[in-house]
Amino acid sequence: MSDLFNPTPEHKTLRSTLRTFVEREVDPQALAHDREERFNHALFRKLDELGLLGLTVPAEYGGAGMDATAVAIVHEELSAADPGFALAYLAHTLLFANNLAVNGSDAQRHKYLPSISSGERIGGMCMSEPGAGTDVLGMSTTAVRRGDDYVINGAKMWITNGAVSDTELGDVFLVYVRMADAPRNKLTMFLVEKGFAGFSLGQKLKDKLGMRASTTAELVFEDCVVPASNRVGEEGDAALHMMRNLEVERLGLAAMSLGIARRCIEVMNRYASERKSFGQSLRDFGQVQRHIAESYAEYMAGRSYTYWAAANLDLTKPGNRLDSDGVKLYCATMAKNVADRAIQVLGGYGYVGEYNVERLWRDAKLLEIGGGTLEAHQKNMTRELSRTEKLL
Repeated sequence: MSDLFNPTPEHKTLRSTLRTFVEREVDPQALAHDREERFNHALFRKLDELGLLGLTVPAEYGGAGMDATAVAIVHEELSAADPGFALAYLAHTLLFANNLAVNGSDAQRHKYLPSISSGERIGGMCMSEPGAGTDVLGMSTTAVRRGDDYVINGAKMWITNGAVSDTELGDVFLVYVRMADAPRNKLTMFLVEKGFAGFSLGQKLKDKLGMRASTTAELVFEDCVVPASNRVGEEGDAALHMMRNLEVERLGLAAMSLGIARRCIEVMNRYASERKSFGQSLRDFGQVQRHIAESYAEYMAGRSYTYWAAANLDLTKPGNRLDSDGVKLYCATMAKNVADRAIQVLGGYGYVGEYNVERLWRDAKLLEIGGGTLEAHQKNMTRELSRTEKLL
């Protein structure tokens, strides 16, 4: 019988190697970087030693050339220790590197992907705006052609990896804009680098509920000059790029949910075995048994769904929007609920940082909002199902 979660020896080795790395390197630093709201740049660079920063990038551009199942494995394992760090990784590896590898020109891939795959530069993606989140086609950032350049004006908000410190921009971004007077559904994408005239850091967002180990920033474009060679694809065709890349992003976010849930189950299972109350083990009480058993069943249901979706996702073309939305819809809320149960089982100890479940609960909430809200997934899935007479 094949292993759904590690379908090849390469996948199994990847998970084993990464789990060791996470236990030794990621877990010990997670609580401190969450408290300090600080991205661990040095740890991020160590992922290059494992060949993970260009996970799905073809080898000719410096990447590992791995598949969607590898995406799920890496995001699950990293998030079992530090979801904030995993989110920064996702923005770099999926939102930038995978997006450019699929949609960019060969010249653009050769120019940008080797330094991204090595960790020399950190990438991100700019889509949301101060006044346009779920309604992404309502964006107001615009570009106009001026000779051999484009000039961009507007602002982007909630950008992961938008800043690498309180005052310093991230390195390079894929930026979605609308050409002046273009229809609502016609977007264009550009590569914008730190140092381009008119491109600046607006504000680094502080005091977030969770995901504090990843940076979140506002980025501002004031007559930002971008060479025409940095346009990705043709004018007006970036909405397709966006939809294609959202599928793997949502798979990665669902896998992050799995890591959160798994760690919470491990913590409450161990605590319930060690803690005694009224003269007996905590796990002997029916209320606690329900929290543990339901959490495990829900985790395994979400894990099976996620890895099934990964096995059926082709990273090079649009595929199954129904299930890329579906895995995130289910797993995001599942992870939050499992973390909530873990806090309940631990009682007062669950409410403080030492046992991690408090931090994981805070991190889990973002997954119901970022990368598509629950409501957006429900809308998308209902629309897809309206076109389907038979489910299987």
